[in-house]
Amino acid sequence: MNSTQRPLSPHLQVYKPQLTSVLSIFHRAAGVYLALGIIALALWIISLASPEPCFGLMTAFYASPFGQLLFASWILAFFYHFANGIRHLVWDAGYGYGLGAVYRGGWAVLIFTVLAAGFVLCTLFKGI
Repeated sequence: MNSTQRPLSPHLQVYKPQLTSVLSIFHRAAGVYLALGIIALALWIISLASPEPCFGLMTAFYASPFGQLLFASWILAFFYHFANGIRHLVWDAGYGYGLGAVYRGGWAVLIFTVLAAGFVLCTLFKGI
């Protein structure tokens, strides 16, 4: 077989995503999303010092269903990135490298994320 016709290894068609690889990708994506959320927060703070129509427009956007969805997903990304960061600190200390410990830690991160984000969002939106 010609070397230019061989698929990359592991090829996406045969690769089965594992919990660890998916969590790693989402950790990086959550970090990027948090940075974008900080920019959105900075724009809202800047609008506080702007004329009233600008502040009203920003507040109306953040109060809209789409704005609330963005906020809810930002809270979810925050708690996920926070919990996974703690898991990485545990790894940096030299603990939790066994395969079973890695999977237990991954599931613990996901459970904490859902519970913490759910609590905060229910508290803020009173009924989500």
